[in-house]
Amino acid sequence: MYFIAIWASHFPNGGWSRSWPPVLPNFPLTHLWFIYVLLELYVVVLLLRGAFVWLDASGRWRAVIDRVFAGIMKSPLAPLVLAIPIGAAFCLDQRWINVMGVRTPDQSLVTNAQAWIGFGTAFAIGWLLHRQIDLLRLIERRWLPHLLLAITLILISFVLVGAMTSAPGAPKLPFGFATLRLVSVILYAPAIWISTFAVIGLALRFMSGFSPTWRYLADASYWLYLIHLPIVMALQVALSQLDWPGLIKFGVLLVVALPPMLASYHLLVRFTFIGVVLNGRRAEKHLLPQGGIATA
Repeated sequence: MYFIAIWASHFPNGGWSRSWPPVLPNFPLTHLWFIYVLLELYVVVLLLRGAFVWLDASGRWRAVIDRVFAGIMKSPLAPLVLAIPIGAAFCLDQRWINVMGVRTPDQSLVTNAQAWIGFGTAFAIGWLLHRQIDLLRLIERRWLPHLLLAITLILISFVLVGAMTSAPGAPKLPFGFATLRLVSVILYAPAIWISTFAVIGLALRFMSGFSPTWRYLADASYWLYLIHLPIVMALQVALSQLDWPGLIKFGVLLVVALPPMLASYHLLVRFTFIGVVLNGRRAEKHLLPQGGIATA
């Protein structure tokens, strides 16, 4: 990625102009900030779980937490309750507007508080849901209202961000910036959770059956996430010199990038120790005498 950036910088600047290496803790994590934060959350949650197991040997307090969480999830207001932590984090960030979402920690080895709160809350909710899988059925049943409400809130957020980032010469806003920002927080924070529940509900409702194709793509997705950025960057630099419509470039990029990425997964990852590290050990398939396949 570093050398691709040098290549790209030659077109407008005539040469590389950024300093390297960065001064720690500044560090360009790029798309791998997700993995970095996930590892941090693993450490925190495992430490908290160890403390709970030690202090709550009888399991009484864990049962109370499960009951409280189930009560929240059974309420139609669950997305509003879950949105409180990240909504508070947005309010405390005076520079925040909804176009930026959760401030991603992609430029430093020190994760910012907003990312800790936003992604930490999501991780914790996923952990608690995994303790009571049946609660997912509630999300499945509510997929349609969640979807309609998510679309509505997303469209309103687009309108608000347009008003908040209007040009200096644009007509004066009927409300002050601070008021619009507060309204944006009130709508955007729940929209995160409502959209999440809508997507989960849609998947459970319409994609819960087994499909070999979708299973394969799901298995490959982690590897594609890890390796895609330098490939996409190189293709973007190459296509930037062509005067083609943006949608055409986007289509060409997908057609050119996906086959070699999927091939690398199949040949180098799926049946190797790398695949075991990324996705866990795969079930072995054995041919039956009749020609069918049994999974052991």
